[in-house]
Amino acid sequence: MITFENEFVDLKALQELGLPEVFQPSLKTLAPLLDKYHQRSFLQQVDLPVPKFSLWSSQSKVIADYGFPLVLKARRHGYDGQGTFIIKDIEGLEWLAKTVPVEELLVEEFIPFERELGIIAARNGLGDIAVYPVTETFQQNQVCRWTITPADVSLQVAEKVKAIARTILDKLEVVGVFGIEFFLTSDNRVLVNEIAPRTHNSGHYTLDGCDTSQFAMQLRAVSGLSLGSTNLKAAGVVMVNLLGYEESESDYQVKRDRILEIPHSFVHWYGKTSRPGRKLGHVTVILDEKKLTQAKSVIEETESIWYGE
Repeated sequence: MITFENEFVDLKALQELGLPEVFQPSLKTLAPLLDKYHQRSFLQQVDLPVPKFSLWSSQSKVIADYGFPLVLKARRHGYDGQGTFIIKDIEGLEWLAKTVPVEELLVEEFIPFERELGIIAARNGLGDIAVYPVTETFQQNQVCRWTITPADVSLQVAEKVKAIARTILDKLEVVGVFGIEFFLTSDNRVLVNEIAPRTHNSGHYTLDGCDTSQFAMQLRAVSGLSLGSTNLKAAGVVMVNLLGYEESESDYQVKRDRILEIPHSFVHWYGKTSRPGRKLGHVTVILDEKKLTQAKSVIEETESIWYGE
């Protein structure tokens, strides 16, 4: 059995191997997801809410249809904000057109969202689905800085997110774990932003915060086992990505030790060399009922240690 840690795969080459039963999720499942335009088209076809989108036609038509700001995205191989361009004016659009082949990009309306949400969900070969709690995610420069689980949203919004996740997994006949990202607007509309057909950074909190981590769940799903519990071990949990802010080969042991002084914290270090914006590790902090109301203070404390002197 072969599964995937990212979506940067040569689908045609894998199909030519003639081994369709080897891959989980299947190549058929992955086919509409690897290209962002195809992914959006699939979501639209199954009547799930997405931002307005299209392919590039002409500069004048894009401006007429979308106005400013607008978003353009690479259809393949975008990751951690790479290949995503938020264009605020005509000058920015003309600069982009000179820099990259804009006719190859996905064009998307800019959503002035209230917050971004994420969810991890799993499905096995029997069609059983396990859905984790809804997570609030915070992105800066299109890179995730932190997550809070459970997200502080209404029951109606949470159920809507979970229902969309179940629909996606069933329609695609998924076997494995998917990460799904959403926009929540000020009028409580939920729009699907992207589907990641794999374990996802927004689910790293599950390592210490849930009965079954997303990684254990992936193994269970693709191995044909029953799915595990998605329950939180406590009232909540925050996850803070430790992003590189300099070029360095330091292991930042002193800072990591200071972070571990935060009660109920866990540091996961990836052993990478540092460069600005690179995910070097992450921190999870388990929260009781009282601390859950102070989640952002915990995040600020963690980031002040990591990014401070």
